Amino acid sequence: MSKYWSSLVNRTDPYVPGEQINDPSIIKLNTNENPYPPADSVLQAIQHEVGEALRLYPSPSVSGLREAIAKVHGVSQENVFVGNGSDEVLAFSFMAFFEPGKKIRFPSITYSFYPVYAKLFNLDFEEVSLNHDFTINTNAFYQSEGGVIFPNPNAPTGILLPIEQVEEIIFQNEANIVIIDEAYIDFAKESAVSLVHKHPNLLVIQTTSKSRGLAGLRVGYAIGNPELIEGLERVKNSFNSYTIDRLAIAGATAAMNATTYYEEIIAKIINTREWVTTELVKLGFRILPSQANFVFISHQNVKAEFLYTKLKENGILIRHFPKEPIKNFIRVTIGTDNDMKIFVRKLRQILQSTNP
Repeated sequence: MSKYWSSLVNRTDPYVPGEQINDPSIIKLNTNENPYPPADSVLQAIQHEVGEALRLYPSPSVSGLREAIAKVHGVSQENVFVGNGSDEVLAFSFMAFFEPGKKIRFPSITYSFYPVYAKLFNLDFEEVSLNHDFTINTNAFYQSEGGVIFPNPNAPTGILLPIEQVEEIIFQNEANIVIIDEAYIDFAKESAVSLVHKHPNLLVIQTTSKSRGLAGLRVGYAIGNPELIEGLERVKNSFNSYTIDRLAIAGATAAMNATTYYEEIIAKIINTREWVTTELVKLGFRILPSQANFVFISHQNVKAEFLYTKLKENGILIRHFPKEPIKNFIRVTIGTDNDMKIFVRKLRQILQSTNP
């Protein structure tokens, strides 16, 4: 702590990202990155943009990218806001739509950036406990004083809240914003984007980091009615009108247009997820029903922290959250088929050595 820090800095409790170890021999199954490369058209678009034009500012409106996103989701450009990764979009949303003194709600087990932003922006918040099966307690989100935010599928559980229950939460909060964080929705069944035109209080946030494999470019976006989008633009332009650089605009636009390629990649990851789930059941694991590109698992006889440590010793990174009621779970990103075969083999060896 420094005597020069402001009260804002003093009340922060920063987000802790997953480990990033610069070692190509490590199998990274801890940060939910896509194990497959971007489409060739994405790489070509980025390479084409490298040149003299980099001396010029990028488009502050990113209209071309917004149009490409709008086309994918069946909305208009006026319904789309683009930011420097979905984390920035989330931060702008907390500033634009949540009010100090009015308590907001989000799940107690959820994306850990939510309480970070709430504290940073001096917002009152209530963490709503999950049901015993780790599903979201829908009724507990009705009639929130200041608004609601939750991921769907939830993180780190991977469980999807059915669209009917999502809409009921939106309907029961007509006076306040409901933000659905859909970072993993492409690996699931149905997006809430289909509800945007029916509900002016709904904002859906997505990212290019997961299904489109562009975590390194940092492009996220929000879809909502134009009034909400204008609110986000006002916040953004009070900080920095040029949050998206030329390379990111080119790459993300190409990714939005490479529909067939990414449909194939998503299907491949889902197939691998189902295979891994079957294998983990054989090894005695409890696996929550994931609709994301990761699985959240627990073993009845072996502690999660022990598995995390032993896997790391074997060159495999996974994620462990040492808090109740999930401290005996580990989160495992779905990698390539080969990555996951190695993971299952190493896990089997660890379990066998623990229970001879």
